[in-house]
Amino acid sequence: MLDMKFLRENPELVKENIKKKFQDSKLPLVDEVIELDAKSRKAKQEADALRAERNKISKQIGALMAQGKKEEAEQTKKLVTEKGELLASLEAKEAEYAEKIYKIMLVIPNMIDESVPVGRDDSENVEVEKFGEPTVPDFEIPYHSEIMESFDGLDLDSAREVAGNGFYYLMGDIARLHSAVISYARDFMIDRGFTYCVPPFMIRSNVVTGVMSQTEMDAMMYKIEGEDLYLIGTSEHSMIGKFINKILDEEKLPYTLTSYSPCFRKEKGAHGIEERGVYRIHQFEKQEMIVVCRPEESKMWFDKLWQNTVDLFRSLDIPVRTLECCSGDLADLKVKSIDVEAWSPRQKKYFEVGSCSNLGDAQARRLKIRVNGENGKYLAHTLNNTVVAPPRMLIAFLENNLEADGSVRIPEALRPYMGGMEKIEKK
Repeated sequence: MLDMKFLRENPELVKENIKKKFQDSKLPLVDEVIELDAKSRKAKQEADALRAERNKISKQIGALMAQGKKEEAEQTKKLVTEKGELLASLEAKEAEYAEKIYKIMLVIPNMIDESVPVGRDDSENVEVEKFGEPTVPDFEIPYHSEIMESFDGLDLDSAREVAGNGFYYLMGDIARLHSAVISYARDFMIDRGFTYCVPPFMIRSNVVTGVMSQTEMDAMMYKIEGEDLYLIGTSEHSMIGKFINKILDEEKLPYTLTSYSPCFRKEKGAHGIEERGVYRIHQFEKQEMIVVCRPEESKMWFDKLWQNTVDLFRSLDIPVRTLECCSGDLADLKVKSIDVEAWSPRQKKYFEVGSCSNLGDAQARRLKIRVNGENGKYLAHTLNNTVVAPPRMLIAFLENNLEADGSVRIPEALRPYMGGMEKIEKK
């Protein structure tokens, strides 16, 4: 969410930003909200003047009563009542304008960083850097669900009977591998100085609207019927929500947190053949990283966050690349975003396994997350990034560590979490 003062003073910049995001239908909202803002400020000025006048008149009542001028005092009381009724009308207008302004400001996208490439959608995202050498073995790599099934590690049919499409049972060594990756990611981030957290897995609607746009909410969130509660799509939602309405001590910044949670997503839309199995699902687990910091430090933390994911995947012998998200692919609250993609030797291409985002002060403005600094209060900056999100991450792991005999090599870093196992053998 933008600062109203910034929009008022820079309407053309805001419009240009909307054009860069290819959301031209939102252009009229800028002029509409400026007009509402002018009406709101006028109503406030009138209300303030009327309030001062009413208070001044009210003080006269006591003096008139003391002088025995009861009739004049009664007339003054009526005048105060009339002023009060007019004031109530102005205050109602103020509230009406404020609500309309807030709803529009929720829809106008955040200002993107100058470095973000302009593009219409994810097909125009830009590769930044590759890490590790992508290789294709001289044997055929099966589809990931077939690899899992070869270890008796995946049961989609039973899950479909129990919960429907988009769910799964992981079993045996594959289930253990899943938990091992999560545990390894947790300790990896703790070793980098992050505080480990397990947050609530449900959040209220005011937190939902504080952390994401209405479009994202409709596409992602499951609502609990009859309750003001939503299942989280990622732990970022409840972790940023942890700071709602807080005034933070500047000396305690930054807050660097790594959180575990299950995640629940609707995943609307058509899915291609490469997204069957456990690629695009309604329930998964995730290790996340979140930073709440000073505005001047957010760019530095952005680079640190995506580098953490790259380092973790490389420690598991998985080649990755970073991809800069173009303007049209950025969610409305994001200032800048980089996806981390893992190499798929079966598809001979990279696919997304994590996303690092700088949201500037957008979430902090919505959730009223402020910092008490030397020169007064200001809004914090918030960032988030995926550490790992199995079972999708397991696709990259299994393909890159598959041996010709069908076994899967366990990289040295992960062996302590797998009871010392060096490989998973086919059943």
